[in-house]
Amino acid sequence: MEIREINEEEYRKFISTYQFNSIYQTVEYASTMKKQGYNYLFLGAYENYDIVGASLLLIEKIKGYNYAYAPRGFLIDYTNKELLTNFTREVKKFLAKKDIVAVKLSPIIVRNIIDSKKKVIGTNPKFDEIYKNLKDLGYYHYGFNSGFEAYKPRFEAMLDISKDYRILFKNIKKEFKTKIRSAERQGIKIFRANSNELNLLYEETKDKYPRDIEYFQDSYKYFNEHDKMDFYYAKLDTSHYLKLIQKKYREQEALCSEINNSVITNKNNSNKLLSRKIDADRELSTYRARLIMATDMLKDYPDGVVLASVLIAKNRGEIFLYMDGMNPKYRNFSAKHLILWKVIEKYSKLGFKRFNLGGMPDPRVDNPKLNGLVTFKNNFGSSTIEYLGDLELVTHNIKYSMYRQAKKGLK
Repeated sequence: MEIREINEEEYRKFISTYQFNSIYQTVEYASTMKKQGYNYLFLGAYENYDIVGASLLLIEKIKGYNYAYAPRGFLIDYTNKELLTNFTREVKKFLAKKDIVAVKLSPIIVRNIIDSKKKVIGTNPKFDEIYKNLKDLGYYHYGFNSGFEAYKPRFEAMLDISKDYRILFKNIKKEFKTKIRSAERQGIKIFRANSNELNLLYEETKDKYPRDIEYFQDSYKYFNEHDKMDFYYAKLDTSHYLKLIQKKYREQEALCSEINNSVITNKNNSNKLLSRKIDADRELSTYRARLIMATDMLKDYPDGVVLASVLIAKNRGEIFLYMDGMNPKYRNFSAKHLILWKVIEKYSKLGFKRFNLGGMPDPRVDNPKLNGLVTFKNNFGSSTIEYLGDLELVTHNIKYSMYRQAKKGLK
């Protein structure tokens, strides 16, 4: 086997025929990360002039040492022990000559599939064999983490959108369907946006993602050049919303008046009637507060206000929730529920097969800070894919030891 550097065209050609790859293994992602301070190169593994494997490598300079990342792993058949052995041996030699001390990878090696009820419904029968082979070849495994400690998430929410969109909506949890319908009634509409409006998404996510506005702009630029990214936002029609709340307030006010008259004319007021009056008055108070808010919103945002937005990456039959955000001030409008449903509906009609809703924690582990994220994604009917996790392959033993010593000074 021979490992050599290949160009973008050769790499694109290989991954276009490879059975499955992640958006993190694309040329577009490499170009994006280049602008974030990483160098990159594409590797090809050849046997008898035929390419049998490849990899994108992002290279970072840390304390004077070159450290590489293979996002979502090498593009090779991990079940082929001979291929894996030869590739590992040759890639170590190649990277050592490039003065790279080690490479970290989070390969797409599935361990389990977990349903929305947190039960394992599928297991990779070759996982234990692959895991053992990797360990025997010197790959260091960082462990089976349950949160977001890994370089790339060890768990991802995946939704099958190959079904008819009406079936997909039926599979959504009842409370989420109610929120989706409510969001539409309130006047929230979904719009397709462009790069000039990426600041909307950045403002919603700048405290959530450790990336600058240039990351958003570069991602959209490089992926969109090959029609691999779409940007949408959910916008509330504040005029429509005010009219809706005014109508609801008048209806509730009339109901309260009717119940009050019943209380006055009924000498033997039952507990049930009094309870109805308390509930109706409480509901009227809620609508009064909403009426004040709706009036202020129309005053502040006469042209409407953006409540949530998403960046969708497209890759070979799969859509990926690349980035998403929402305005926390208006969380109760359920705009994020609506925008994700509209994405599901649209791309299922276009013939896409899977919707990768992105990283999530292990749904089987109780974590009060992250349980809400698990519930949110599962309520759309998704399953959880559990991967192997992070691996590290040392490629230059002496310099790796020096790198480790130097890294101890980093926070």
